[in-house]
Amino acid sequence: MTPEREAELYAAILDLLGEVGYEALTMDAIAARTHSSKATLYRQWTGKPELVAKALRHQKPVTLAEIDTGTLRGDLSAMVSRLDDQQMEKDTALMRGLIHAVHTDPDLLQALRELFVAPELTGLDVLLTRAVDRGEVRADTPALAYVPHLLLGALMFQPLVADKPADPAFLRGYIDAVVLPALRL
Repeated sequence: MTPEREAELYAAILDLLGEVGYEALTMDAIAARTHSSKATLYRQWTGKPELVAKALRHQKPVTLAEIDTGTLRGDLSAMVSRLDDQQMEKDTALMRGLIHAVHTDPDLLQALRELFVAPELTGLDVLLTRAVDRGEVRADTPALAYVPHLLLGALMFQPLVADKPADPAFLRGYIDAVVLPALRL
């Protein structure tokens, strides 16, 4: 499968996922939407959980570990700058839909952790480790362990609290008011 075809397939899967939700998403529907055979899909991916997780991962080709501005605040700002408002709204809606599904589908939970969440956490850990190595954050700062929770919480709950998605302006303010002070910066 060419990279172009794979990208086209992943985009179609995410569109379909957004339309019908994870529970109603079927391999038959994916095959029809992507003009593929189910056999082709199963040759490339073990099933729906892996396919969805890889589609989500594919839309985030740049890892956080690649960001290095020289300061943690700069790194987090650069991270936010890479976010597209429209894509963030779609991603947040997809993730809210998947949150329910992971409680009933352990294979989806495992696939999301391995293929989507773990790379993001690894990249964030690299940013935080660099900040510790530069002396910006003390290694024993208790909030270091909670930075992923803080950032993910802001993304997931801003729509619930304020009835609008977390946009870059909100995230920058949140980082300055919550994340960096928690790290004693």
